[in-house]
Amino acid sequence: MVLQETEETPAILYIDLHLIHEVTTPQAFQSLRDQGFSVRDPNKVLATMDHSTPTLPVKSLRDLDIVAEKGPADQIRDMIRNCEEFGIELHGFDSDKRGIVHVIGPELGATQPGKTIVCGDSHTSTHGAFGALAFGIGTTEVGHVLASQCLLQRKPRTLAVNMNGALKSGVSAKDIILRIIQKLGVDGGVGHVIEYRGSTASILSLEERMTICNMSIEAGARAGMFAPDDKTFNYLIDKPMSPKGLAWDQAVEKWSTLVSDDNCEFDKEIDIDVDHLSPMITYGTNPGMAIQIDDIVPESNSDLGYKKSLNYMQIEAGRPLLGKEIDVVFIGSCTNSRISDLEDAAEILQGQKVANGIRALIVPGSQAVKKEAESLGLDKIFESAGAEWRESGCSMCLGMNGDTVGNGQLAVSTSNRNFEGRQGKGARTILASPKTAAASAIAGSVEDPRKYS
Repeated sequence: MVLQETEETPAILYIDLHLIHEVTTPQAFQSLRDQGFSVRDPNKVLATMDHSTPTLPVKSLRDLDIVAEKGPADQIRDMIRNCEEFGIELHGFDSDKRGIVHVIGPELGATQPGKTIVCGDSHTSTHGAFGALAFGIGTTEVGHVLASQCLLQRKPRTLAVNMNGALKSGVSAKDIILRIIQKLGVDGGVGHVIEYRGSTASILSLEERMTICNMSIEAGARAGMFAPDDKTFNYLIDKPMSPKGLAWDQAVEKWSTLVSDDNCEFDKEIDIDVDHLSPMITYGTNPGMAIQIDDIVPESNSDLGYKKSLNYMQIEAGRPLLGKEIDVVFIGSCTNSRISDLEDAAEILQGQKVANGIRALIVPGSQAVKKEAESLGLDKIFESAGAEWRESGCSMCLGMNGDTVGNGQLAVSTSNRNFEGRQGKGARTILASPKTAAASAIAGSVEDPRKYS
């Protein structure tokens, strides 16, 4: 439901699904208390803990003081208390459904085509892979949605990303989105919702689509989405929260109409040639500073910000990154912690060893992913290679509870941000796919995964 905007007022947008976690909710819940409000519809709130959760086992809240920092531990306790007080079901430490909020939403079937989905987290755009309108909101807006199940919004502009071609061996969806951000720039999508289209879109799996939509925000976009299709329906058909029986047939009939018209016009369009795409890596301090893995770092220019970025990264312009020694590898995050991501990493790490002196941390996106990975024996492959296998959570993506990159250390990471200090004070981050990260762990330096394909 939408009450249309006018020149004077934004639209009132009804929210079908509100995802919450422990980081952006404490102030929102306190605001509800202060104003005497209740949560409008607890059944449309999906709550979990992910950002502050340690990835070492926690069997009870008493364990938190052993394996978690004080700030994160307090956030977790607040989340438990708030959900109990306001009648919201929480997927906490005792839940086998716990995990990163942008992983468990699709796993449970809560994420569905046509839904409006929000969360106090910028990477909510992930859910657009299902044809949902999904975007991040601020803490004040989190309180608004909890209290009213509505949000004030202005209609965004539209941007089509036309992707054509097929992925070659060693190349993945992460490489596609890094190429898109390289081409658009980190502000090229500002004010827009991106629709990913073209021949490539139809052949990508839902997990690959999630990876691409996840990083739409890194191009400045409000959201990103794919049109729902048979792959979408096949993914959702057996999920716990998906419609059942006749309701499923009716839902699919409705969802099938959620595609752009053949003659529609976009405010902006770009084209991406996937056929000739190589693995991508970043070299600077934003995701748009990216190159193909066998290219050289672009020559420096008069832009002081560019020079500052290279200085921070301790990277020389005019030279390749291939072969540059690293210290840490992280495979995880809401971008690349699903079962297919772990399978990509395991395929390369099978029978190999992580290089001496390299810390390789592998963190599944949910307890369900962890269980499935262990049923497939992926955990044994990782541990035999010398990598650490952990519980689910956001972990090293944002540098939490000791899952950090040391000051001055260089990491190859499957996360979505490479800002200064993102993975720890003084940490330096190269963004890459799970395949590239795994290959780099073996080599002890930035490595082309096609060497192991």
